[in-house]
Formats: sequence, C-alpha cells, structure tokens
Amino acid sequence: MTDDDLIAAARDAAEHSYSPYSDFAVGAALRFADGSVVTGTNIENASYGPALCAETVAVSKAMADGVRGGLEVVAVTGPGTAPITPCGRCRQVLNELAQLGGTDPEILCVGPDSVRRVRLSQLLPDAFGPASLV
Repeated sequence: MTDDDLIAAARDAAEHSYSPYSDFAVGAALRFADGSVVTGTNIENASYGPALCAETVAVSKAMADGVRGGLEVVAVTGPGTAPITPCGRCRQVLNELAQLGGTDPEILCVGPDSVRRVRLSQLLPDAFGPASLV
C-alpha cells in the first residue's frame, strides 16, 4: 500500500466519524511492516470527556487484534485548511504501540492540498513509554 493509498484510507475512515458536537471529522490509518492497515475515526460523546480520537481508536483496534509491533506509517486527516497533527494524548498512545515494536513511525499529517511528513519522535521528543518503567 502506497502512502497515497494510506491517506485515502484515513480519509475514508473520517467519513464514518461520529462528531456531532465539534463537526471535526478525523480519520487515521496505521500501516504495519507486514502490510496490514488498521483505520479509526473519532467518536464523540455528549459528556465530552469520554470522546475518542481517530488515532486512539485505530491503535485500540490494532491492539485488540493482537498487533503489537511493526508500526511504520500513520496518516491523520481532518477538516480545515492545514495539515493536522495528532493531539498530545494520541502522540502518547501511538508512542506506546511504536515502542512495543521498536519503531519511530512516520506521521503523515494530511491537509486538503498538502501532506506534512514528520517522525513521531519529532512530535513527542523524550517520550515516556514502556522502557521508562524499568
């Protein structure tokens, strides 16, 4: 799967967003070393706090399916005029999955007309993760 295909998968996931309160539909697609792709979309809640971001949903799906390593690329897309990056919480969630496989995935921050490419370690320097608990 090419990066363009991964971005298309993230955009497709955003179409399934449940975001009636913010009207900010986000989609995420994770590509692993074995070629598998897992998608997620944001899911809001009337009490706001229990809302789930697209990246967190995708990581949860991957973990529930037993995928624990090999995270190579993440595409994140949403509305607006500029590429979006994962929020702080999602950076930490992505980092946990990446550290389990010893990877530093490329994050494709997708806007309507451009893609910003950045490594997770650049978005979350000096990250706290499983190795920090030793």
